[in-house]
Amino acid sequence: MEKELQQAARHAETPPAEIPLDTSDMTTTYTNWYRVSGNPEELILEFGLTPELGQLPTHPVKVNHRLIMNFYTAKRLLAHLHYTLQRYENTFGTVEIDIMRRIRPEGRPTSGETNG
Repeated sequence: MEKELQQAARHAETPPAEIPLDTSDMTTTYTNWYRVSGNPEELILEFGLTPELGQLPTHPVKVNHRLIMNFYTAKRLLAHLHYTLQRYENTFGTVEIDIMRRIRPEGRPTSGETNG
């Protein structure tokens, strides 16, 4: 699996031919919640928004987009996301998804900060 992701990532580094896009009906939406499900033929990604991120929601999550794709497209998307995150982390540092590791103890500066 790792070898296939590396190959796909190398392919992602190759600039694709310029494909004309019609974005006249495109909308942009922010999401901070997702669910992944599927069946043997397709992967289903649902995206939504919740103000209660990181805790058990007390209100329903507003799900506003659903993407359905085959597993070949999903694997290519995974490779492109992996490549993009690697480039981001190489530039800006690790993206820590565990919120408890991102919280700084009160009054303690992070490296590079000074008190006073």
